[in-house]
Amino acid sequence: MFLIFGLGNPGRKYAGSRHNMGFEVVDKIANDHEIRIKESKFAAFAGEGFIGSQKIVLVKPTTYMNLSGEAVRDFVRYYKMAEEDFARRLIVIYDEINLAAGRIRIRQRGSAGGHNGMKSILYQLETEDFLRIRVGVGGKPDGGNLSAHVLGRAAGEEADSMVHGIITAARAVEDIVRHGAEYAMNMHNPVAKPEMPPEGSTT
Repeated sequence: MFLIFGLGNPGRKYAGSRHNMGFEVVDKIANDHEIRIKESKFAAFAGEGFIGSQKIVLVKPTTYMNLSGEAVRDFVRYYKMAEEDFARRLIVIYDEINLAAGRIRIRQRGSAGGHNGMKSILYQLETEDFLRIRVGVGGKPDGGNLSAHVLGRAAGEEADSMVHGIITAARAVEDIVRHGAEYAMNMHNPVAKPEMPPEGSTT
């Protein structure tokens, strides 16, 4: 079984904002696999279903971003997922300002990187060892306000790139579930460009 959390803020005010990319990806997965997302007994909307033969639980915390870890903690306890399984079967999807709009990156561990939702999850789980899919929303414009940027909505070509990122992230989740994290990282993570040799080098 896989627990899959998409991070965001509840309410129409935040719908479609850059900060709600996690919600958008979970909704895409739910639509693709005919999973009904409904209110749960915890502070979240959730639904159970399958990708292939694998059971998945999709979760959208409703605590607002900076308390997302409370819902993650509650679902982990309810489904009795062991900590040693987090790096293979617990997936958190969220927005990333340090990736261009539409790009994604998968990791099996790491810090919060300044993301308040991730800070809450790390605090509640007391471990950095779990899967995360970061969906790029681009950095704030020079001189712009970061909060206004992430809570704002993309338009034009940027909006098209964000839709591409949502689709790609949903496919990455499917690849993790069907084939494992290593396969998904090889398929979807950006490949670093090799360094160019110094000018005049003969190597």
